[in-house]
Amino acid sequence: MEIKDKAKMIPIPSSGILNENDIGKQPILECINLGIEFGGLKAVDNFNLTIGRTEIAGLIGPNGAGKTTIFNLLTKVYQPTHGTILLDGKDTHNMNTVQVSRAGIARTFQNIRLFSNMSVEDNVKVAMNNSMNYSLAEGILRLPRYWGQEKKAHNKAIELLDFMGMADVADVKAGSLPYGAQRRIEIVRALATDPKLLLLDEPAAGMNPSETEELMHNIKKIRDEFQIAVMLIEHDMNLVMGICEGICVINFGKVLAKGTPEQIASNPAVIEAYLGSSDD
Repeated sequence: MEIKDKAKMIPIPSSGILNENDIGKQPILECINLGIEFGGLKAVDNFNLTIGRTEIAGLIGPNGAGKTTIFNLLTKVYQPTHGTILLDGKDTHNMNTVQVSRAGIARTFQNIRLFSNMSVEDNVKVAMNNSMNYSLAEGILRLPRYWGQEKKAHNKAIELLDFMGMADVADVKAGSLPYGAQRRIEIVRALATDPKLLLLDEPAAGMNPSETEELMHNIKKIRDEFQIAVMLIEHDMNLVMGICEGICVINFGKVLAKGTPEQIASNPAVIEAYLGSSDD
């Protein structure tokens, strides 16, 4: 299942690593001393991470380590208690979820969040709402600008679905499709926002081995075709080690280790966090 043609990762002055193709370019994401507290509990503490413009990165750790909380911080579901998030060099301080989406971060969730009774195409078109350029009156009266924008959205939705091999189910109700197909629709919907950074929260959850292998190739295809960065939370270590170029491991809200898959797989602290010490 391992994908062989990963880019070489190069150390950078900030103590991180970058895909060799991204050296000399503005990182797409920089987290600097990022943290959040809930009632005095530090859910994430001094989280530092740099992701290159075309990197496939992994965020892993035991259950409850704070992985989804970090995604919620990046997308401003939560506002950080302290620290800085730079998206393409721009500070996202005080941005809300809509503004962050427009700035270039898209995500999927652990639990599928499709509109089950809507068609696959309409689920994708929902994500294009911010880019639709017609007034309320033009929409109500179905004026030419409305039809032009709708045609543009239709063409884009079909193009993205075709890219993921799903154009033939565009008119099917999303909720009637198999689990793996619904996961792919969520990814297509995220791509419809034209992201610079795609966040995938446990994309392989509930998938069988053949679906997981297809997902691996789709993630790489997305990166290569759209030239964007992808960051994923995942418990399937075959997927993580097979496709991620850089991996960050967190435990109890803190960075435990950062490195290449080979470095992470042989890191004693990571092994202990997942498997426990010999004394345990």
